[in-house]
Amino acid sequence: MSACSQGSTDTSGPAASSTASVSVPPSNEEALASVKVQDEGKDKAPKVTFDKPLEVKAESMRLVTPGNGAQITTGQVVEFREIALDTATGDTVGENFSKDAGGTIVLNESFMNQFPLVYSTFSKAKVGAYISYATPGTEEVPGSTEAPAQPARPASMSVFQIKTAKDAPEPAKLMDADAVAKLAKDGKLPVAKFDDKGVPSITIPKNDAPAGLAVQVLTEGSGETLTAEDTISALYTGWTWDGKQFDSTFDSGKAATFGLQKVIEGWTVGLTGQKVGSTVQLTIPASLAYGEQAEAQGKPAGPLVFVVKIESKK
Repeated sequence: MSACSQGSTDTSGPAASSTASVSVPPSNEEALASVKVQDEGKDKAPKVTFDKPLEVKAESMRLVTPGNGAQITTGQVVEFREIALDTATGDTVGENFSKDAGGTIVLNESFMNQFPLVYSTFSKAKVGAYISYATPGTEEVPGSTEAPAQPARPASMSVFQIKTAKDAPEPAKLMDADAVAKLAKDGKLPVAKFDDKGVPSITIPKNDAPAGLAVQVLTEGSGETLTAEDTISALYTGWTWDGKQFDSTFDSGKAATFGLQKVIEGWTVGLTGQKVGSTVQLTIPASLAYGEQAEAQGKPAGPLVFVVKIESKK
């Protein structure tokens, strides 16, 4: 429901660029100066008012109330609730204050590299704080023979409340090659097979997923070696640990393009150091995938398995 809750996505890793190189964009908080929040009690969305229509020309974020709980610190898992509102009318578009679960973010170096403004604002808050966040709309893009039309998207505005902040558990580690080889020899890792069109399928073992990130190079390419800052084009298929496929570009044959700082941590860590042209299998623990709140956020939950064919580096 929000730009922040991805993902948690959705989410990074030890190879992330140095925090010294990250610049925080302007908060443009003056655009949200009229936003006021009135708490309506437990399990109820707050009453949010603002001058309408709210004019949003750029990504904007403002600490509406600082909160009266513990100070948020780096390294914590922050759980929040959210209400989204129509910037023209003030009507509620959606909210999860009254739901069983909200969203979570982990305030680590990876998150700071991906969302520096969000990181900076949350880091200044305390538990209980209300934070407003808005992004500008887009104009309609006409269709062409190469791309479908894109409808206009109105500006969006959300208000978050920080509910809890807890120290993040120790993250899972990248397993060394010998440990991965032993698990594979013992039949404790998934096994990928490819059909005559090169589309993979997977067989998942009956045991629990490994605690660490297992990287297996199924076919080694001869291209450039990837860094954590690269943008790549790749074919991939993903499965949950019960063997259900939840996403695939192999099926369509159309590679996806993404930055290795814009994906889940298991991808960032697992693909850093691999060569263009390689096909890699990633067995990813939940903590390096979409985390504990994955199901509540509509993401695949638990340990995940991906087969990734690295087509090119952009």
